[in-house]
Amino acid sequence: MNISTGTTLLRSARSALHHGRIALTLAAMTLFLAACDRVGTNTITFWDVVVSMIVFFFWFMLIWIFIGIFADIIRRHDLSGGWKAIWIIVLVFVPFLGALIYIIARPRVTAQDVQMAAQAEAAQKAVAGVSTSDELAKLQSLKDAGTITAAEFEDLKKKLLA
Repeated sequence: MNISTGTTLLRSARSALHHGRIALTLAAMTLFLAACDRVGTNTITFWDVVVSMIVFFFWFMLIWIFIGIFADIIRRHDLSGGWKAIWIIVLVFVPFLGALIYIIARPRVTAQDVQMAAQAEAAQKAVAGVSTSDELAKLQSLKDAGTITAAEFEDLKKKLLA
């Protein structure tokens, strides 16, 4: 890497930081650093591919963490709108530190988490409590009441037994 290329990169990184394009700057710098030992050549070695895969993995993991944190902030009922806005602003302007603080400061189990777990458990119990014979009995009663026709009964019975 020659000095003028590094100076140009540093100058463009500073201007990008002043304009608020931090994520784009970090992505460009990562790609530049991953390929800096082969600048100007057309060869790609095995280790270039391995390093690129590792860089891609960590970028994907970082993006997934931020998506998860944003979804958690928006989904939570125990945070008011103002606190949600503050957390999102912190994550936008100080992403790594903000994510670390949010992960540490978030309670392990909230009332909403308990409620969601109870709903999921109730749904599993409801699904487990219904058997195929119960469904067939319900279909037969619907047919006897005239709610569905014999053809609809046979069609639904085939779907149920499939």
